[in-house]
Amino acid sequence: MIAVLKQNVTEAQLEHLKGWLNGLGLGVHISRGSYQTVVGLVGDTSRVDIDLLQGLDMVESVTRISEPFKSANRKFHPDDTVVTVGQASIGGGHFAMIAGPCSVETPEQIVAVAREVKAAGAGILRGGAFKPRTSPYDFQGLGAEGLTLLRQAKQATGLPIITEIMNQDQLPLFEDVDVIQVGARNMQNFDLLNELGHIRKPVLLKRGLASTMKELLMSAEYIMAGGNEQVILCERGIRTFETYTRNTLDLSAVPKLKELSHLPVVVDPSHATGQARLVEPMALAAVAAGADGLMIEVHNDPAHALCDGPQSLRPEQFAALSAKVQRLREVLA
Repeated sequence: MIAVLKQNVTEAQLEHLKGWLNGLGLGVHISRGSYQTVVGLVGDTSRVDIDLLQGLDMVESVTRISEPFKSANRKFHPDDTVVTVGQASIGGGHFAMIAGPCSVETPEQIVAVAREVKAAGAGILRGGAFKPRTSPYDFQGLGAEGLTLLRQAKQATGLPIITEIMNQDQLPLFEDVDVIQVGARNMQNFDLLNELGHIRKPVLLKRGLASTMKELLMSAEYIMAGGNEQVILCERGIRTFETYTRNTLDLSAVPKLKELSHLPVVVDPSHATGQARLVEPMALAAVAAGADGLMIEVHNDPAHALCDGPQSLRPEQFAALSAKVQRLREVLA
């Protein structure tokens, strides 16, 4: 349920309303927009006498939200959420390039790539320390050592870092990580999502391999229900019957998710296509679809990468793509 308040509501009236609603056992989320204040109610709203609430002088209108996701709902929070990471902002008209190798391999590799992608316009460095792989015999990442190398790259370049977490037990290792990534395989790891709701750090949530948009938003709701509203949604392709690409990139999800939710939406064309030559056209298509950012895999020697070399761009290719993205955004503005 949401209540839209009149423009002349005072802070004292708002606090009184919040106290009354809290007394009914409801969570209260207040969203102050440019033209209106929205009070979102989370919990068993059947306890609220809707006619009584509607009759308050300060209340303009009251609406029940039919969708099961409340905090992530645009009705709940009409204005776009903007997530700021270092010097980069995502959402609300802000666009961010996230780039780096699939996995951290050596100090020389991650620092070199970090410098290259920063020079090309990336605002956030990505790199896997813990790698969930389909085969148990594939490279699983450097683990805690990989996190150390990411921190070294951050110190060398100033770029904030994003990397994937595997389970809630690893959280103590992620204190110096700027954005925690929840991978597609963990999108419905509800124990992990609950724990991430209790931290005050941005979380990038990837869509599951066979998950609907509603399921993605419900997973975001788990995080937000714990109090962490810094959630970034990521479309990274879904599994279909098609075999010529690694996954099928669902770009219709970008405008639809932005219609349903106030959360920023980024696109990962590298994992979606699995082929470096397809990354640029799909990245540009994602920008045209309204994405708030791109997540691109970049490696200085893709042929010898320990993970996902075929889908990784070389630094010069990323620089060319970044320039095209900038020009396209200027045209679309």
